[in-house]
Amino acid sequence: MKPSRVTMRQVAAEAGVAVMTVSYTYTRPKRVAPTTRARVLEAAERLGYRGPDPVARSLRSGSTGNLGVVLGEHLTYAFEDPQAARFLAGVSRVCVQHRLGLVLIPSTGEPDDVDRVHEAAVDGFVLWTTVDDDPVLDAVAATGRPAAIQGGPARPGVQLVAADDRSAARAIAAQMLSDAQAPLVLSHPLDRDRRAGLLWGPPTDVPFPVTRTRLAGYRDAVEDAGRRWADVPVAVVARHSRDCGREAVASALEDFHPDAVLAMSDQLAAGALDALGPSARVSGWDDSEVASALGFSSVRQSLFDQGTTCARIAAGLATTVDPVPWTLAVR
Repeated sequence: MKPSRVTMRQVAAEAGVAVMTVSYTYTRPKRVAPTTRARVLEAAERLGYRGPDPVARSLRSGSTGNLGVVLGEHLTYAFEDPQAARFLAGVSRVCVQHRLGLVLIPSTGEPDDVDRVHEAAVDGFVLWTTVDDDPVLDAVAATGRPAAIQGGPARPGVQLVAADDRSAARAIAAQMLSDAQAPLVLSHPLDRDRRAGLLWGPPTDVPFPVTRTRLAGYRDAVEDAGRRWADVPVAVVARHSRDCGREAVASALEDFHPDAVLAMSDQLAAGALDALGPSARVSGWDDSEVASALGFSSVRQSLFDQGTTCARIAAGLATTVDPVPWTLAVR
């Protein structure tokens, strides 16, 4: 027969305190005197008490103590992609500071994505950028729980946390185009189909908002320089990785020989250098350690800070968003 679970009431009796004191010892320890807290914990250890039942606690309080992170990718992406990892580190910082759990919710375009959102036992949602028509956006908004999304798209009921990518792309491109005659853009995927290939002056109205705004900024800079966007080749990768960047540029070399590469991430820029050689002129995005190590210019922004901002909104610790800063790290 399975032994019965030790209750909070039994711990209170053993320690000679009120049940509420035991509860506060675990949930609000600063409200309990150190000597009393020690007595409660000693009693709990003697009885084998493991702490409040999380399901019962959430039913009583209406709070799960968890934040949900919705990733428009397979779960491995959260651990393999440096940008996503840095963003999640910021989310995790808030969870650690406020004793919150973290639940990863993959969203890969399958019919059950919306069900995962509806069934998630979380108090709020953090979303990694996704496509404009992703149904999880409306599903998250419909829960009425606090939510924030990094990079977009914006939705009523979901706070947008994003830098002005169009202005940043325009600025980094202007700097790169000043002495380049044959620039190449190295782009994130355009949509969820993730088709790789070489396009010439592609439309800038694409479903992924981050890709869309960066393409628009590059186009602004090209046209500011008196050139035609239709003459600019854009190598699109299937996934965001250094290997995909290298393969995309190597493939583009069959048709085009660039003297500058505008990459939408530092990982893609590093891949371009792998294909072209260390003396090639490239720019990246995020100004990560790889940008400084390899010595190329990059748009500097903090995905860690954006992660903390999103998490604070999802946790109900903030309701407004300050403008996300960016600068150019020119090398």
